[in-house]
Amino acid sequence: MAIVGSGPAGLSAAAHAAAKGMSHVLLEKTDHLSDTIYKYQKGKHVMATPSHLVLRADLDFDAGKREAILDTWNRQLGEAQANVMLNAEVTAIEGAAGDFKLTLKNGRTVRAKAVVMAIGTQGNPNLVRCPVGEGAVVQYQLDDPGEYVDEHIVVIGAGDAGIENAMGLAADPQQGNKVTIVNRSRDFATAKAANVQALLAMEGEGRITVMLETTASAINQGEIVFDTRDGEVRAPCDRVIARMGSAPPRAFVEAACAEFEEREGKRAIKAGTGIAFTSADRVAYPRLTPTFESTVPGIYVIGALAGYPLIKHCMNQGHDVIEFLAGNTSLKPADEPILEEKFADLPGKQSVDEWLALFGRNVVILQELSTLQLRELMLDSDARYFKAGEVIFTRNDPGSSMFAIAQGSVAVEVNPKDPSVTVPIGEGLIFGEVGLISGRRRGATIRAAEPTIALEFSRNAALKLLATAPSAARAVNRISIERQLLQMFGSGLTSEDLEEIVEAAVVEDKRAGEVIIEEGADDKDVFVIRRGSVVVEKSIGGHPVFLNYLPAGSYFGEMAVIDGSKRTATVKSAIKSQVVRFPGDAFNRLLERKPALREKALTDMAARRKLNAFVEERKESFGDAADYHSQTAQFLVDNGIGEATDVLLIDETLCVGCDNCEKACADSHDGLSRLDREAGRTYAHLHVPTSCRHCEHPHCMADCPPNAIKRGPDGEVFIDETCIGCGNCQRNCPYGVIRMDAKPPKKPGLLSWMFLGLGPGPGEASYSWRKKKAEASGKEVPKVAIKCDMCSGIEGGPACVRACPTGAAIRVGPEKFLSVAQIGKVG
Repeated sequence: MAIVGSGPAGLSAAAHAAAKGMSHVLLEKTDHLSDTIYKYQKGKHVMATPSHLVLRADLDFDAGKREAILDTWNRQLGEAQANVMLNAEVTAIEGAAGDFKLTLKNGRTVRAKAVVMAIGTQGNPNLVRCPVGEGAVVQYQLDDPGEYVDEHIVVIGAGDAGIENAMGLAADPQQGNKVTIVNRSRDFATAKAANVQALLAMEGEGRITVMLETTASAINQGEIVFDTRDGEVRAPCDRVIARMGSAPPRAFVEAACAEFEEREGKRAIKAGTGIAFTSADRVAYPRLTPTFESTVPGIYVIGALAGYPLIKHCMNQGHDVIEFLAGNTSLKPADEPILEEKFADLPGKQSVDEWLALFGRNVVILQELSTLQLRELMLDSDARYFKAGEVIFTRNDPGSSMFAIAQGSVAVEVNPKDPSVTVPIGEGLIFGEVGLISGRRRGATIRAAEPTIALEFSRNAALKLLATAPSAARAVNRISIERQLLQMFGSGLTSEDLEEIVEAAVVEDKRAGEVIIEEGADDKDVFVIRRGSVVVEKSIGGHPVFLNYLPAGSYFGEMAVIDGSKRTATVKSAIKSQVVRFPGDAFNRLLERKPALREKALTDMAARRKLNAFVEERKESFGDAADYHSQTAQFLVDNGIGEATDVLLIDETLCVGCDNCEKACADSHDGLSRLDREAGRTYAHLHVPTSCRHCEHPHCMADCPPNAIKRGPDGEVFIDETCIGCGNCQRNCPYGVIRMDAKPPKKPGLLSWMFLGLGPGPGEASYSWRKKKAEASGKEVPKVAIKCDMCSGIEGGPACVRACPTGAAIRVGPEKFLSVAQIGKVG
């Protein structure tokens, strides 16, 4: 057999073939073995995960330094007398099972009865997608972090490779590097937990800057431009190291043993020949049997190219593929016992392969995954059986996992007061995705409508699936868009009614401040805000006047579509947002088919028309008031209202500085205040104190190890008693509203203070009093994260608002406060 590639999978295959005395040759394109590990940065600590998986390989592998692992493999492969050919890059594979011809770059050929492809994906990295100016330095590999001194270095990509590169560059303070790592989302979906913890610890020490929900929009010599959630940011940059993953070398793999034809003047692979992939996505993997055989008989694919990138998995596959070629087709993968245990309670007593085949066949989001990808996913997931009527989860339960229905169906209780009113979700579909995306508590009770098998994907497993499998991400996208429309529009709509508009939907990310609709334009699309928020402005006298604020879950653009007019206002994103664009003609056809929906749209449009008419009628008299209102609104958006669901504002014309708000907050929460009245920013008479905004997509929820941060039934974001005090939430919050502190000793009561002079009195006790009492108790109380919880569970609502004697303090949703109609109240 010919084994192509000497990464962990190829080395393991060659070692086992040598041990069994099977004729083989290991072909490596470079002048050294295991190029993937060889290219790891010097001194890199290589992890041996997953720890619970048995290693079957003939070569040893334990966690350790890159250099030690390479030395061990080189020595053991030599002792095994494996047949190795270096500088042997394969450029083409022809023939059929039993007689393959492999052509090498140097012109030589190799004949083999079988081919094992173990070439990995690292040679085909994903490239930066922003403009790169002349003289800018962008590299896709880091060999030795010690080479760089006194540089501003930006690492793009926060998977394991990116995190390890960033930490290596910042490890030695004497090098003087200023290191920034950029992650396009708020979650580290593909990185190992240990790496994430180490990165955040270095961030906490001030040694690395971590930028979440950020992308690079331009790389110039000496400077990089970021798109952040709050707008454009420029930073000095001497070097960019891009570690954004890689994709299979698809052209080479597909061409193996393929037949070619002319198609539109180009040489193309004839359908049904060559190695087929699971989908057309660039990052898809070859379609394989459980024994790793591709769609070309006799060619086997293992390792990262098969979709299993962890070293231990790759080495086990190298061992197993040789066993299969030797005729041991009954051998089961090393993870078989783990999966058998997971599936043991399912009815029917099917084999692991049968269950995996059923999951891949029935569940929409899994249909384009390879068998190996599905095995890896299920190692971090659960398969659960529910009897008819059994509750899967209850409304307001905390939970961030996502479910998929492999068999059966579920019923969603849409009316909390009447459990008999339900909406069905059928076989193959998902539910619970709202908790995954937003962190909100379960919005409804869901129970099995019949005997049901449901797959439960943990938050980390689901996020990794969506980040690495585009087909799964598309399926979840489609389902979530459909459900958002059903929730928004109601009017008796069904999934079938929305099929045309959902199929035509396009999800678009918008930078903070980016114009989505321009006043006077003649386009005819409708938009739904999926994440973030937008502001609506109208030009009056050459100046933009703030009209309205629209949060996530709103739609806009329908006015021009329904009546054919030009756009009457400009709409732009308040913060970094995501919108769904629908063609106007498809929206109109939906309105024609559904009179109730048309009536709803016309009602919404009438309200917006009324607002426009209000502006037109009074535009001559607006003057300073309109400018003042627009500037005030922009100030509030800049200070976090753009992503808030509930914000504390203080009218400084009414505030008397009594601090009753802070005292009431402390006395309602174990003696520690959740707000700082004097901190924060002020514009005119409006002050935004340091208090939680309860963001639509809370930044603090990212990377909470115990998942202690939840969203309550009324939208409040709170921290429960499982907090371990790691400080990740404090670092991730862009508004500085989370503090780390120990729960203070209990104070004497109010009457004891008033009549006996005992204790510090109302409000938060001084640090010295708390310290003295803590020392007297002899107990060291650990610090935990503390933030506003909107006084959840306290009768009467937020204590800060109730305690204000002048009504200066208000808590309000931005959509209720930010409106041009407030102009009449200005002054």
